[in-house]
Amino acid sequence: MTDLEFYTVLSAMWLSIAWLPYILDRIMVRGLFGALANYSTEAIPQSAWAQRAKRAHIVAVEAFVVYVPLAILTMIKMPNDALAGTLAFAFFAGILAHYIIYVLGLIVLRTLAFCVAFLSSFGLGLNLLGVI
Repeated sequence: MTDLEFYTVLSAMWLSIAWLPYILDRIMVRGLFGALANYSTEAIPQSAWAQRAKRAHIVAVEAFVVYVPLAILTMIKMPNDALAGTLAFAFFAGILAHYIIYVLGLIVLRTLAFCVAFLSSFGLGLNLLGVI
């Protein structure tokens, strides 16, 4: 397994469990049946950190949608490219850091972490185009 494949899988696995903290908060705040109920504007609001976690998860999923096609194309076209593995690591580290920093409410660092993830996806595209 290449670094590109490894970090792409880790990114997908992270996104597949990143919803757990805010759902657990929803259960703690609203109770099990309140958490399972349909959306309501009258529902008890979740904790501030959980609301941030949900938004961070949404942002990560949106970033992953851009990253994955570029990663797959790179796996097909340039399977042994070392730069792609480094960029995949940067993407994973960026979305993980973004989530943690967002949950903690650290605004400037949150944006910088997201920029790492974005730039790694952009870098994969530039690499595929032969620009870098």
